[in-house]
Amino acid sequence: MTAQVVASLRSDARDNRLRVLAVARAAFAADGLDVPIREIARRAEVGVATVYRHFRSKEALLTEAFAEQMASCSAIVREGLAAADPWSGFCLVVEGLMEVHALDRGFARAFTSRVDRAVDFVAERDRTLRQLFELVRRAKEAGSLRGDFVVEDISLALMANEGIRAESPAMRVAASRRFAALMIQSFQADPVPAALPPAVRLPLSRP
Repeated sequence: MTAQVVASLRSDARDNRLRVLAVARAAFAADGLDVPIREIARRAEVGVATVYRHFRSKEALLTEAFAEQMASCSAIVREGLAAADPWSGFCLVVEGLMEVHALDRGFARAFTSRVDRAVDFVAERDRTLRQLFELVRRAKEAGSLRGDFVVEDISLALMANEGIRAESPAMRVAASRRFAALMIQSFQADPVPAALPPAVRLPLSRP
């Protein structure tokens, strides 16, 4: 086998892998995490064996499909926890997480769903959640975060944020920032009215 043929095969394999990842992200976003591997393979126009050649299991595919987003979320929470002022750190986390989730609804579902068999993904998510719990504790002790706040309230906000429909990713992010500002004011122990980011024109469903 010539070097040129080997290079071509490697290029094809790399393209197949990237296509499977892209299709998996889109499928998880549109149809949830229960989409079977066979359906992902069909949409990616490859064989099931090709998917398993690159990813040993559906959980491995899930983990890699959202590795970049998971790393972004972990970095956001670490930055928030490192802030000198817990409330500023908390606000940074809410804004950052909602922006990441606005750009990828599939990741939003993965982050807030039970995916127990995706061991690496769950381990990183759990580390991030522990840091988030610590940040919440500090913000409450500082008197900035309302006492009845629970971390599940962020999950609720992320689920609502997932429903944003806009004409472009930039508009989704802009709408998400306004929604995050509304949520942050509702989470504050003694809310101080503040100007919201600009409103975004979103499609309204007719009754």
